[in-house]
Amino acid sequence: MIRLSDDRETAGLCATCANMRRIISDRGSVFYLCELSKTDSRFVKYPGLPVMECEGYESLFDGAGSDQL
Repeated sequence: MIRLSDDRETAGLCATCANMRRIISDRGSVFYLCELSKTDSRFVKYPGLPVMECEGYESLFDGAGSDQL
């Protein structure tokens, strides 16, 4: 199991973003899908990681947006 601290190092803001869906392939590869990409062309489906700044970031924990970890 991957810990949140490991995800933060790998994915940056995506690790704690309410708009992200973590995808695990049949081979065990992990991808971070930005759900905002479905409705807003400013966001790519699978952003380059780690993401350190994002206009669409919404924290899973408090609902407040932030551009820093």
